[in-house]
Amino acid sequence: MIDAFGQSEPTKLEEHSKSLKHLSDLLSGSEQRLLIIGGAGSLFVDSSHTMRLVDSPDFPEQFKATALAQTKTLEEIKQRDNVQWTFMSPAPDFQFDGDRTGTYKISKDEVIGTNVSYADFAIAMVDEVINPKYIQQRFAVFA
Repeated sequence: MIDAFGQSEPTKLEEHSKSLKHLSDLLSGSEQRLLIIGGAGSLFVDSSHTMRLVDSPDFPEQFKATALAQTKTLEEIKQRDNVQWTFMSPAPDFQFDGDRTGTYKISKDEVIGTNVSYADFAIAMVDEVINPKYIQQRFAVFA
């Protein structure tokens, strides 16, 4: 199952957590996987993991509330050892019209680049579905 839920309406941000809990409860104890498409805000900008992208001074204010809601869902899913989850984050500049190159780089928790196209992100997502490498982990995709 792939969860690509996104909500930016300020009064509805809790729906991120509610929908993830619902899906997690449905899959609890089963072997079926849950691949969660999250945002880049929860990625760390330093190797010591003391600052997340969403907390950096240049993070756009217009995306902050959604990024914090998605960061919360990452922390919530990390508590679920009864779900075969994978949390997938795009690079900070997620380009809907970017070129499909067929290649990408992976990071576990850190920003290692600036962008990725939707097409290459989708390739990484399908690769993870077919050949799981990040069960109960998060990873991020970069060009």
